[in-house]
Amino acid sequence: MDLITPTSDGLYCAAGDFHIDPWRPVARAVITHAHADHARFGSAAYLCHRDTAPILRKRLGDVTIETLEYGERRALGGSELSLHPAGHVLGSAQARVEVHGEVWVASGDYKLENDGVCAPFEPVRCHAFITESTFGLPIYRWRPQSELFARMNAWWRANAEAGRASVVFAYSLGKAQRVIAHLDASIGPILCHGSVEPINYIYRAAGVLLPATRPATVEIAKAELGRALVVAPPSAAGSVWMRRFGDYADAFASGWMQVRGNRRRRGVDQGFALSDHADWQGLIDAIAATGASRILATHGSVGPLTRYLREKGLDAEPLSTRYGEEDSESDVAETAAGPA
Repeated sequence: MDLITPTSDGLYCAAGDFHIDPWRPVARAVITHAHADHARFGSAAYLCHRDTAPILRKRLGDVTIETLEYGERRALGGSELSLHPAGHVLGSAQARVEVHGEVWVASGDYKLENDGVCAPFEPVRCHAFITESTFGLPIYRWRPQSELFARMNAWWRANAEAGRASVVFAYSLGKAQRVIAHLDASIGPILCHGSVEPINYIYRAAGVLLPATRPATVEIAKAELGRALVVAPPSAAGSVWMRRFGDYADAFASGWMQVRGNRRRRGVDQGFALSDHADWQGLIDAIAATGASRILATHGSVGPLTRYLREKGLDAEPLSTRYGEEDSESDVAETAAGPA
């Protein structure tokens, strides 16, 4: 019998009577991370990692939240639950469920490269692994983040020398803080959209070191025009809000920028293929590290990934979920697969 099964409300563990990242209101929701397609309003009680709780409260309001530390075990009904680092955003976790010695892990979203702003991914040994596959195609292979941020800082420096502001579009939770953490603050001031700055505060409260940032108000934008780097969500692109920056260059930080046509469709000057999801090789390596013989792939290019895994002798199949149907924070979604 499967420990975790898909239902109309979400992924359900009958032995523990809880759902993992449900897409409809349930009695108890175990949340892997606080992006909107994994953490939705309306459940009676939420259980998540300690660092996810303040983000959930900001997004969902006055809801009932219990927290766990990474590796802490909690008995729920006839099951034992623990959360383990996923390396996606602050507080992101894989959910490990054990019943009578059988272990299943639901990955949530994850990446393998340590981004320096959240706990790095840790593989969890299990019998069955429910994995995301957002970038489950061999064309997606990320360059080291040090290389990407060197390019981003060089781009910012060139714009500043030309007296032109630089705007980087990045999702407000996770991607924005990763970008900010690796900027060279000696080039100029770092300004943030109103949806980004409150999340910066939560990251700093959790002990994450970020360079100084300021809200991108009209007054500050005018005073710093031509030197600043502005971090804003993709929904700000083309909006009236952008007019305060005058002549600016813009860029989009996303794994989808690996495909040149996506940059043209976005209409930005630069594309940086920076993702908080695992690339093709990352997915393969993460799956191998679990030792799981059964793989259920969801959220993205499940067909190519499951075919590849079956060719390697694993029991792999698609799992239908609603993750990725919404973007992570009411921004314009990057593709039908959701935010990256």
